[in-house]
Amino acid sequence: MAEKEIGSVIKLQIPAGKATPAPPVGPALGSSGVNIMQFVKEFNDRTANQPGMIIPVVITVYKDKSFEFITKVPPVAVLIKKAAKIEKGSGKPNRDKVATITKAQVKEIAEQKMLLLPKLKRVKQRN
Repeated sequence: MAEKEIGSVIKLQIPAGKATPAPPVGPALGSSGVNIMQFVKEFNDRTANQPGMIIPVVITVYKDKSFEFITKVPPVAVLIKKAAKIEKGSGKPNRDKVATITKAQVKEIAEQKMLLLPKLKRVKQRN
């Protein structure tokens, strides 16, 4: 069986479990002819266990208007805000400090992001 021919690849960042047909999802998928409600339902089901996180998603749209998508680990900025328990960063970076995080929290965030790098050689941590 031959592989499907790829029509386009769409990259978005959507709040977990809160995708709607409104922008940015609707216009991005509508121009490709994808069933927007089907994507919204599948995305919300897949990300319902990550409330409050922004989830990057890569949507592969095929020529026959079918699609598949991959969800990724949230951006580092979102993970840092979650670890620091803040809503947004400082309005004046490098002047006003709004929170601190521990080295253990930084290590945990780095380990989450390392899951995305399976093909890269991982450097052994020096003791």
